[in-house]
Amino acid sequence: MHAQAGDWLVVEGRDITHHARRGQILSVSSAEGTPPYWVRWKDDGHEALVVPGPDTHVVSAADQAMADASAEKPFSTKAASQHG
Repeated sequence: MHAQAGDWLVVEGRDITHHARRGQILSVSSAEGTPPYWVRWKDDGHEALVVPGPDTHVVSAADQAMADASAEKPFSTKAASQHG
């Protein structure tokens, strides 16, 4: 696993009682971008040093920004009229 400051760490839910979490990587402890990472969790703002487990992956800052922008776009008028 490799990351840089500004990327996002995503921990998938292990089962239905554990929700997925996303946190922004604030700093990386090695020049190679390997863990551990200093992370600020989006859901509660808590900051912690994290050693990612097997249920964790990194999303680049650019990919996350594109996903966020895509999620914020309203449905187009044409798509809405086809369903309405």
